[in-house]
Amino acid sequence: MMEQEQPDDAAESSAVLSFVPLITLQHRPDFLKAASARRQGTASFLLQARNRADDQHLARIGFTASKKIGNAVLRNRAKRRMRAAVHQVLTSLARPGWDYVLVARPNATVSRSFTDLLADLTQAIASVHRDRA
Repeated sequence: MMEQEQPDDAAESSAVLSFVPLITLQHRPDFLKAASARRQGTASFLLQARNRADDQHLARIGFTASKKIGNAVLRNRAKRRMRAAVHQVLTSLARPGWDYVLVARPNATVSRSFTDLLADLTQAIASVHRDRA
């Protein structure tokens, strides 16, 4: 039997600290609270974000795709694409104590190129966290 290499504990702990853990929103009141807070529209989706102002050091994320998107296949595809974008972008840009909800747009979330989807998410996060006067 071959021995598996164990990762260096110091390198593993520094990598963990640079990312904010993400938890999925599941309860309707959390989605409604996010809907009444900050929003930023992009060509791919609408981003809703709110500062929970609690002591939890994690970000929560939710995904919404209504029947306006299309049938179940298109709604699931839209949510899968948004989930993939979140895992690539939001894990490093999310702020602890914030809730984020991505709302799919008809004919855009599914058909837009994935690189454009990533760019839209990066721009939307920066806009939501920009200080408001």
